[in-house]
Amino acid sequence: MYNFKNRIIGAAKLEISIYEEVESDEKAMGQAVGVVALSSVAAGIGSIIEGGIIGIFWGTVSAFLSWFIWAYLTYFIGTRFLPEPQTRSNPGELLRTIGFSSSPGLIRVLGIIPGLSAVIFFLASIWMLVAMVVAVRQALDYRSTWRAVGVCLIGWIIQVLILTLLLSILGGGQALAA
Repeated sequence: MYNFKNRIIGAAKLEISIYEEVESDEKAMGQAVGVVALSSVAAGIGSIIEGGIIGIFWGTVSAFLSWFIWAYLTYFIGTRFLPEPQTRSNPGELLRTIGFSSSPGLIRVLGIIPGLSAVIFFLASIWMLVAMVVAVRQALDYRSTWRAVGVCLIGWIIQVLILTLLLSILGGGQALAA
């Protein structure tokens, strides 16, 4: 069994064996949540230039909320709407693998470098999306990577719509800072 650090590195390197390991390791939920928390805090710290100290808090909260919504949407879409015949999963398996797919998000802490924030966040987002596709493919026992891509993209689009709606209700984020 890999330790926490090795799992984070392996997940970021898109090692399928790591995703299979955390899928089957029911005790890895704490580690998976830890990865999401660290990645969310990295996003918060990386947001400090644009949002100041309050940006750390809201960057962290929004990253965690975004992951949570996307994870559950992905489970629902992947197991109810787009399963393959061999798809057998439960929320725990998917949450553990998707949690570790947040590993590349740790680089968002580098967003504190003036002028690089947007580039860092963009690269981290793409890397995390690729990791999530691997996580979903493994957790849902898909044979088709394209199906995993579809599930992730559909979930991402719905999650963006939900978060946009929430922000518009809360005054475009201005209410969050008050």
